Amino acid sequence: MTVQLWLAAVLFILMIGIGGKKGARSFAALFLNFGVLLFAIILMNDPNMNPIILTLIACILISCISLFFISEINIKTVTAFISTIITTGCLLFFILMLTDKAMIQGFSEEEIEEIGAFSLFVGVDFVKIGASMIIMSTIGAIIDLSISISSPMREIAYHNPSISRKSLFASGLSIGRDILGTSTNTLFFAFFGGYMALLIWFKDLSYSIGEIVNSKVFSSEMIFIGSAGIGVALAIPVTSWITAYYLVKKR
Repeated sequence: MTVQLWLAAVLFILMIGIGGKKGARSFAALFLNFGVLLFAIILMNDPNMNPIILTLIACILISCISLFFISEINIKTVTAFISTIITTGCLLFFILMLTDKAMIQGFSEEEIEEIGAFSLFVGVDFVKIGASMIIMSTIGAIIDLSISISSPMREIAYHNPSISRKSLFASGLSIGRDILGTSTNTLFFAFFGGYMALLIWFKDLSYSIGEIVNSKVFSSEMIFIGSAGIGVALAIPVTSWITAYYLVKKR
């Protein structure tokens, strides 16, 4: 516990020293978002609760904390918030269909002995739980991409007041293309880093390449990565259009 406290203290000092007041808000937002996620996970264990509704509520709260609490309410955060919710809704609808067709819900053979017997999961809809997991893992990247596009677009509109909506939209797409590669790579390595232990376990079980690729765990992780990438790519035109529309309308 002492090590965690020291790490938290070092992180707090660095965020305050570099970010000032906004850094302090960002540090507090970490714990607020953690509380939202923890509360949502606890409620998802109740079979009477709808995981999709809980996920949408959690995403709205996380978006509000990450945008409005840290950077306050302004046109940049409002447009980023709207685009985040629209992108999340579209992605959630797509993931629900994908997880159902791919039949990756429930536990795999590798997991069933460890956690499959717990009565905690009886009656839980694993299709919706799987979709919720993907959204929760992607929401941070979508928020980050949205504000990274809306903020420079606001500066472009400020320094070039006569710019047309079409040109401003094109500028947003150009910014998004530069961010897309790094964002998708960040998601890929984040998912793959957590998956490395399972790959080592597959090696200890003497799985062939074919068995690994066709395993439910591997398929679900690949769907996670692909869906997260789709969400990030979708956020670029959505954010660019919404930001261009609001900036030109406000002008």
